Amino acid sequence: MLPSARTYEEVRARFRWQVPARYNIAVDACDKWAGDGDRPALIYKRPPGSAGDPVVRYTFRDIARLSNRLANALAAHGIGPGARIGILLPQAPETAIAHIATYKLGAIAVPLFTLFGVEALEFRLRDSGAAVLITDAAGVAKVAEVRDSLPELALVLSIDGGDDKVLSFHDEVARGRDTFVPVDTDPDDPALIIYTSGTTGPPKGALHGHRVLLGHLPGVEFPHEFFPRPGDLFWTPADWAWIGGLLDVLLPAWHHGVPVVAHRFAKFDPEEAFHLLAEFGVRNAFMPPTALKMMRAVADPRSRWAYDVRSIGSGGETLGEELLAWGRETFGLTINEFYGQTECNLVVGNCAGLMPVKPGAMGRAVPGHDVAVVDETGRPVPDGTTGVIAVRRPDPVMFLR
Repeated sequence: MLPSARTYEEVRARFRWQVPARYNIAVDACDKWAGDGDRPALIYKRPPGSAGDPVVRYTFRDIARLSNRLANALAAHGIGPGARIGILLPQAPETAIAHIATYKLGAIAVPLFTLFGVEALEFRLRDSGAAVLITDAAGVAKVAEVRDSLPELALVLSIDGGDDKVLSFHDEVARGRDTFVPVDTDPDDPALIIYTSGTTGPPKGALHGHRVLLGHLPGVEFPHEFFPRPGDLFWTPADWAWIGGLLDVLLPAWHHGVPVVAHRFAKFDPEEAFHLLAEFGVRNAFMPPTALKMMRAVADPRSRWAYDVRSIGSGGETLGEELLAWGRETFGLTINEFYGQTECNLVVGNCAGLMPVKPGAMGRAVPGHDVAVVDETGRPVPDGTTGVIAVRRPDPVMFLR
């Protein structure tokens, strides 16, 4: 955790990385909390019209048990360390369980966005060499069109049930044993392949080691005003298939034993977003700029919803002075902007409790990261000079390749 201090300079000077010799994301983000049987991990609000209770709550013990069962089921099919497991699901309990089970196996998770088309899915599944795909009925239908071109894809599990070509996720979990010994992993052992958006060419798979979770922690704690604090509860509308949903929210929150709210909007609804903040007492949120701009159009939210948010982080594009002012008026806080990339995330940010926040500025180097603007030779340039943002290696948040 970030050390407590009164100034940015003091926090930066006192911060030290703590990366153990052996480290597994699943043990850190789930199993270490499972001994506290009642500790909440996930609050899942089902989409409107779904069968069953509208809100389902899971403890860390629940997530540990279910992920153990899934890990055992996958192991029984010959899936083990190094296997790539595609996860094509929205924000849902099965998504989180699939991630934790993958890390326990020593396998490599490949998050996939549910709105990808068939060609985009085919490219990522083929490029990553995925042996397993965990998805829903919509994903099964997409992959069925190209499965013959994916010879390495041996197993498809659907949370909506199985048939002669697809296994039922829930049946496999029900057959698995409750206990599983996680693979003893090195911090640099591969854990995750996240694909870039492909804005400058074909999407590239960034391979991250287990240490990537530890590398994200200061970049989450800093813009969320020394997260965690008692009573914190995290939510984001960002899909967990993107690094911003998975490693800016879900896994860092679980590292700290903080519960997360999960809900899938069919289409982002700003009024429903305010309602969700109030309904569950969300204290911390990662809100993409597009979502904040839509929420700004909602009239007089304070008189309509009793929300009490402690911190909001945002990144992806600058918010500007007007949106920052709206945030102060609407939430009574300063929205802290941050910067990062799929390959090397959350390395620059703001923390209004420590330093002035300037509109249009992404902030300062997050403690623990050495960031500079450099020229074409790699030398830092003077203030006011255009250059390239560079991060010094080694850095726990940086991709393996």
